[in-house]
Amino acid sequence: MYSDISANKRRTVIIMAAFILFVALIAWVFNRFLGGQPVVFYGVLVGIFVYVTITYFAGSRMALAVNGAREIQKQDNPRLWQIIENLSITDGLPMPRVFIIDDPAPNAFATGRKPTGAIVCTTSGLLDMMDDDELQGVFAHELGHIKNYDIRVSMVAFALTAAISLIADVILQMTWFRGFRNEREGQNNQLFLLLGIVAAILAPLVATMIQLAVSRQREYLADATSALTTRYPEGLISALEKIGRTGSTLKRQNTATAHLFFANPLRAHSLTNLFSTHPPIDKRIARLRSMETHA
Repeated sequence: MYSDISANKRRTVIIMAAFILFVALIAWVFNRFLGGQPVVFYGVLVGIFVYVTITYFAGSRMALAVNGAREIQKQDNPRLWQIIENLSITDGLPMPRVFIIDDPAPNAFATGRKPTGAIVCTTSGLLDMMDDDELQGVFAHELGHIKNYDIRVSMVAFALTAAISLIADVILQMTWFRGFRNEREGQNNQLFLLLGIVAAILAPLVATMIQLAVSRQREYLADATSALTTRYPEGLISALEKIGRTGSTLKRQNTATAHLFFANPLRAHSLTNLFSTHPPIDKRIARLRSMETHA
């Protein structure tokens, strides 16, 4: 298990480094697009930094609000509270705030920039469907995200993807404008127009693929952390098998927070599966069973 956790951490570092380099490349392309002035390049980087910072600090509140989560105390659900409290003690983490979403779909998520003040949220459907061992597996996974600072990584990756998409849109708009203007001036601008369109289309696509790679690696890492915390991977495996049979789609659909959830909360279409922030459930189960074999 320790080797799986270390390998997942290394992959995430490599992917995030590639992501940051890609952001710098897009900023450089945008700078060259506007004439190659250094002030433009640094201005774009500062703009991206400001956007990422705002998303980073506001992400938790947004996730709770858009999903209709309500906070509970120990007396509201002693079973849930005790499971999370015991796991927090095992992991050496502060007790997180606990929220519930009234939704029959079995799902959960964790959020928060650091262990102090972190949040664990579950659907009512997860509590109704799972036994205690399965809940321990799921919430050990969510606390694993907190312990490994995954939420920070996910929020930064999501914000960088959104920023790149915004820059690409600006490039596309300016390409059309310049193409129209240069056509009126009698210049041959077809190649410039084509390159601008290609850059505007590919940049957000590549950024999204990098974000998905980051998110999927963190899911595998949290699964491994859960197995290590509970010393009983079968609990998490059983929970995943139940979710695989029943589905995890929430009534309230929100793509902005989908990457936070334990399982994909969006409707399963071929396109959304291709760009899912979650690994397939059968692959997650296979990795957990492999950990049991090598334990």
